[in-house]
Amino acid sequence: MPGQLYVVATPIGNLGDMVPRAVEVLHAVDLIAAEDTRHSGRLLKHLGIDTPLVAYHDHSDERQMGRVLDMLVQGQTVALISDAGTPLISDPGYRLVREARLRDIRVTPIPGACAAIAALSASGLPSDRFSFEGFPPPKTAARLKRFETLAGSAQTMIFYESPHRILDTLTDMIATFGSDREAVLAREITKTFETFLTGTLTTILQQVCADSNQQKGEMVVMVKGNVDAVSASEAEQLRILKTLLDDLPVKQAAALAARITGGQKNALYQLALSLRPD
Repeated sequence: MPGQLYVVATPIGNLGDMVPRAVEVLHAVDLIAAEDTRHSGRLLKHLGIDTPLVAYHDHSDERQMGRVLDMLVQGQTVALISDAGTPLISDPGYRLVREARLRDIRVTPIPGACAAIAALSASGLPSDRFSFEGFPPPKTAARLKRFETLAGSAQTMIFYESPHRILDTLTDMIATFGSDREAVLAREITKTFETFLTGTLTTILQQVCADSNQQKGEMVVMVKGNVDAVSASEAEQLRILKTLLDDLPVKQAAALAARITGGQKNALYQLALSLRPD
């Protein structure tokens, strides 16, 4: 029987956020595949874990991935960890997980810290719909082009950014999303100098420019969705729903409108009832 691959989340700062199940798994597996063995070695030493450790990331050569997969095929267990947080969320692991699944190897997530979700949960921005956009392109032209494609998005957008590009990124966001777009910059989450800057993109840029400390550490930038896009989306849902109600029962019209527009079926059903209460 093939072995098992565990995708294990590790703390993003505060070591107290390491979940007990993750510690148990890292003790028990035959091998830990880590993004950076030196960085992860310090965490494992802190936890008293002496499981064999090898380097693995998505730029590793095919032979390294092959060695890990061979162990799994032979029935051994492997834990995949990144430097911090949940693997595959702007961190390595996609290729290994995909290849494991193609070989019918069981892949089990061990949930834990994730900077994007932690930041969103404390941001005060709408969280019913959001998109994780990872790191913006490093070059200005590509970054602006990417932001332009997202300018009309109605959902909260979550980005990671590095300290040396944060000023340029905020400037480009203002140019594409607008100076008054609401946003939150979360910095050093769970660490000693954890900070949340809230306001418009312009006020956040001003605060970061005025305080060099706000240009240091791990950063998550969250941008509120385009309110006008929400209105346009709702207007289109209403138009389509009214058209469908001319020929279909309420339940069918709402379900079809949801499929066409991507809207929520329950909300459209309630709207349909208000339009045709009979």
